[in-house]
Amino acid sequence: MNIHEFQAKQLFRDYKIPVPESSVVTSAEQAFTAVHALPSDSWAVKAQVHAGGRGKVGGVKIANTTAAVVDSVNQMLGQQLITQQTTAAGLPINSILIEQTTAIKREFYLSLIIDRHAEKLCFIASIAGGMDIEAVAAATPEKIISLFIHPAAGLQAYQCRQIAFAFDLQGEQLKALHQLMAGMMQLFLDKDASQIEINPLVETETGELLALDAKINFDDNACALHKDILALRDTRQEGEKENTAKQFDLNYITLEGNIGCMVNGAGLAMATMDLVKLKGGTPANFLDVGGGTTIEKVTEAFKLIISDKNVKAVLVNIFGGIVRCDVIAQGILGALAQIKTDLPVIVRLEGTHAEEGRALLHNNVAPNIIPAEDLDHAAEQAVALARGAA
Repeated sequence: MNIHEFQAKQLFRDYKIPVPESSVVTSAEQAFTAVHALPSDSWAVKAQVHAGGRGKVGGVKIANTTAAVVDSVNQMLGQQLITQQTTAAGLPINSILIEQTTAIKREFYLSLIIDRHAEKLCFIASIAGGMDIEAVAAATPEKIISLFIHPAAGLQAYQCRQIAFAFDLQGEQLKALHQLMAGMMQLFLDKDASQIEINPLVETETGELLALDAKINFDDNACALHKDILALRDTRQEGEKENTAKQFDLNYITLEGNIGCMVNGAGLAMATMDLVKLKGGTPANFLDVGGGTTIEKVTEAFKLIISDKNVKAVLVNIFGGIVRCDVIAQGILGALAQIKTDLPVIVRLEGTHAEEGRALLHNNVAPNIIPAEDLDHAAEQAVALARGAA
């Protein structure tokens, strides 16, 4: 689960991670009041969306007067912000963060993630703050430091000093960085985060360390344990289909292709999408109905797929283990009974109760249900039929 920058910065304050003074607003009137509560020579006006790269597309502006702040807020609110991390439709700007600007001496990058291969937490740091860390890793990997935190030992002072020396910090700055990193660790563990990123972490002209930006992602599987974090969820930043999918415990992500995919298991779903691409097609979605699915869930999953106007064919690929193929078949038939569609539905069923599932589909008179002999055959049919429909 993602949260907004202003929400992440409030969590930073709770864990004694220093951030600039700021105020979040949802109207020009609130912006006028906020500016007077934040005395400064200039202010950063920052669109609040669940995506990076805002500054490159006008989502972050510097204003030197109250009128300029209000004007920027009026320009942003209610608009769709399109960045390299959003879809072509972009994300709605419903709130704005107004922040005192900072006299910056240097910029750094600092993040905390889970390294599942090492089975440890990992701090990633770089002197190339403010830049895309992926670009830094590709062009100048020597500028990146990775520090692994053993779960039994926790964060050690020498590790903080290692990053501090790489940043060329001095004196009291070493203590400040230690406190900041310790706060990141505690926040990460307390709230079951999956990533905390500060880009940039800045050294001000007076030598202070400030988190100028804040990004926190949380483990969806642990959110039920943290009602305070769940309360921060902004469903307006999520697609309508994704929100519907969550209500039925479905894993759904909208993509930009024309072949709808319904699969059980994330790994099989990825393999199915890869095969569709290999055959010359493009998936319209990622959809994992899960292992313990029901007829209702399958019905809703199928409705989600065919509600996408870009979909020209539907590929159902089920390998029955825990999930039963006859349940999948009943769900497909139930959805087709509720929503009439002429879309071709290519179905490949294998595993638990596969024969019963195939029999249900075979006995049904719907001409648009097309059985497939195997996955390779199914993908070829889906691509060909989608191409013909397009």
